[in-house]
Amino acid sequence: MYPPEFDYERADSVDHALELMDEHAGEEIELLAGGHSLLPTMKSGLASPDVLIDIGHIEALQGVETNGDGFSIGALANYADVDDSPEVWEGATAFADATHRIGDVQVRNRGTVGGNIAHADPASDLGGALLASNGTVVAQGPDGEREIPADDFYLGMYATALEPEELLTRIELPETGENDVGAYAKKPSPSSGYPIVGVAAVLHTDGEEIESARVGANNIMDHGVRLTPTEEALAGEPLEEETMEEAAEVATDELDDVMMMEDLQASAEFRAQLTRVYTKRALLGALDRLESAPPAAAD
Repeated sequence: MYPPEFDYERADSVDHALELMDEHAGEEIELLAGGHSLLPTMKSGLASPDVLIDIGHIEALQGVETNGDGFSIGALANYADVDDSPEVWEGATAFADATHRIGDVQVRNRGTVGGNIAHADPASDLGGALLASNGTVVAQGPDGEREIPADDFYLGMYATALEPEELLTRIELPETGENDVGAYAKKPSPSSGYPIVGVAAVLHTDGEEIESARVGANNIMDHGVRLTPTEEALAGEPLEEETMEEAAEVATDELDDVMMMEDLQASAEFRAQLTRVYTKRALLGALDRLESAPPAAAD
């Protein structure tokens, strides 16, 4: 299916993109980055923009940088940029792990981190990882720059805290400590590779006990969510397999069964069971990393 006719604009800078967004205020606008999420929705008729603003050539939105507190991932950084970074694998392992498990090599070299997060597809691999990593979304608008904590970013299916006139410019991830570790586990759809359920876990430890934890999940509700019962069950407990198994069993205790995702691939009941299973796998994966060599980029 061909999309309806639309106007095309190419932005050369962040300021230029904001000017174009303001110029076309009141019209249906879509921003084009890598196009992996947008173009299929346009072809299917789910998105019908009046204006397509191409931001894919803005140099300021490219790349992955390290700073004193962690990592700054440009909105146009592709998944491979993150996956290929030893620094991100060491300091934000769960997020790097999630990018590594997206699609195939071609997808990882084209799809963008910012586009993935801004699109807010419940089945996105990065929703849970952003939450578990305690990330921050940075947006630029007419009034300047705004930081949005991951906990406040996802509002619903394809809905975020971004204002219509704002552009997501980068993702900030804090660097984990020496004894901290993370992992991501998912049950992929056999047809698309998207997660039927995906769980990311970050454990903050003193080397013997878990001081605190953040566990995020995707495609179980209409947006990425934290599994707070599991986080609470982990705090203060020893770094043992039994701890991980018991914490995983309570993963869905505070989720509303009525609101849980249900589709042809999994009923709500089956999805809840998968959530517990893949929470366990993510936690045991993190424990295994902590007990073995320091995390490194996956093969």
